[in-house]
Amino acid sequence: MNLITYLKSEIKSVASEVRKLDFKISYIFLSIAFITFLSIVFASPNFYYENFSRDRFYSRVYWFLMDGGLMSILPLLSVKIVFREKLSDYGFTLGDKKFGLITSGIFLAFMLVTVWIVSGSEKFAATYPQGGVKVKESLTVFVLYELCILIYMFGWEFFWRGYVLFGLKEKFGYYSVFIQMIPFFILHKGKPEIELFASIFAGLILGIQALRSRSFIYSWILHWLVMLSIDGISVLRTNKEIYGIGLPDLINLLFN
Repeated sequence: MNLITYLKSEIKSVASEVRKLDFKISYIFLSIAFITFLSIVFASPNFYYENFSRDRFYSRVYWFLMDGGLMSILPLLSVKIVFREKLSDYGFTLGDKKFGLITSGIFLAFMLVTVWIVSGSEKFAATYPQGGVKVKESLTVFVLYELCILIYMFGWEFFWRGYVLFGLKEKFGYYSVFIQMIPFFILHKGKPEIELFASIFAGLILGIQALRSRSFIYSWILHWLVMLSIDGISVLRTNKEIYGIGLPDLINLLFN
């Protein structure tokens, strides 16, 4: 068999396998790569630094709004225009309210305790808010900054715990929880080590919650509240220089 005949045979074999692929599943996997590419290249703080200014605060605002838009608008258009399906089938609903609220309350309580403990590290407290000094100096700026994070978290959660999770569920069942967890974990690269490690379990827990409640709304609000607590506690610790984790430290931090 000469080389040309061999290549034709291989191309024919690959083409035959490609024709067997499920269009929707293939589209979702490719769109994950495409949207993530746009996110990393065009919606990052580094892109803002290189093309606009070196302002830390505005680079984060740009990141949150641009990334939040990419991860919500593009999947939304895919669902409505390409798949011609209902958004409620992708978690755009309150679903099982009882399960969603109870699990969110339990997880939030656990995370608040965890945040309180890990924020006792001066290095951790100095890392947040990622918007820098401006966020720590003004309550108004802090509120606007957190609202930008709310938009970012909507896109993040709809993308991973809505579009990807529910889009792959029919084909992979509960394995879709693991599939969405892996890139979720990888995209935490650069965060403090303890947050990077915790993102493995957070990705699994939030994925299970979304699948069981049939909604990504709870993970969206929950994820935002956790970030709000991280930023808020870090600001208070830095401004008051209180890094203990005991009850007296908590009282001093909140009331003195």
